[in-house]
Amino acid sequence: MKYGLMGVAVLLASSTAALAADFYQPPVEQPIIEQPVIEQPVASAGGWYLRGDVGYSYTKMRGAHFFQGSNANVAHFASAKVDNTWTGGIGVGYQATQYLRGDLTLDYFGKSDFRGSTIGGCGVATACTSRDITSFSALSLMANAYVDLGTYYSVTPYVGAGIGGTRVKWDKLRNTSCETGNPANCDPTVEHGGGENWRFTYALMAGASVDITCDLKADVGYRYRRVLGGNMFGYAQNGGPGYDKGFNMHEVRAGLRYSLGGCAEQVAYEPPPVSYEPPPVFK
Repeated sequence: MKYGLMGVAVLLASSTAALAADFYQPPVEQPIIEQPVIEQPVASAGGWYLRGDVGYSYTKMRGAHFFQGSNANVAHFASAKVDNTWTGGIGVGYQATQYLRGDLTLDYFGKSDFRGSTIGGCGVATACTSRDITSFSALSLMANAYVDLGTYYSVTPYVGAGIGGTRVKWDKLRNTSCETGNPANCDPTVEHGGGENWRFTYALMAGASVDITCDLKADVGYRYRRVLGGNMFGYAQNGGPGYDKGFNMHEVRAGLRYSLGGCAEQVAYEPPPVSYEPPPVFK
């Protein structure tokens, strides 16, 4: 009996092994999936560009003075104010790296009217107030450097600084002195020849550029420009010469920058193929 049961067990074990061998299937080879080739632009590390800008300048005059009678007697304007004006400029620059660039710009400032007054004696009275009228225009040549702060959804904020010179040209100054208590009682109007000269200038900038196309950017920004003082008008009838004390110019600007290097080249980027190893089979 015992030997019979052992025989049945051996027979069952042999049958199970045979069935397992019959149902074994070789592993299925998984296909190798290749990623599609993706075209990605490569940003240019440098290149020349041209720029053009227009803007509006909120201009504040820092004062003016002149010599009265002799070089030992300095008189100051009681009031000195200039109008705001428009500005337009051109420039050429170079993008040195993704974050650093510089340019050379030439900006013209349209005529800005000046109205001033002085207080003192005149020919018709001992207490007089003058009316002084003229205007000036300016041409500013600047070397500028900028730091681009990264690009976010095609917008690149930046900060910058510049140094250079500004040639300020004054028109003739018309001076009319009238009795303070009786403005109708006036001396004849005196004309002083206008002065002009180059002045040292520095600037601070902040703004952002926006990608319009791959080689064209719109640029919107603010520029503070500090122009030092210089010649304002010449000597005439015991008065002059006169000097202005310079200007603070707060400019709102908009313009375009065009890259001369064209668009960035496209390169093919192909990630390595991804393959799947079949799971191990235990027999």
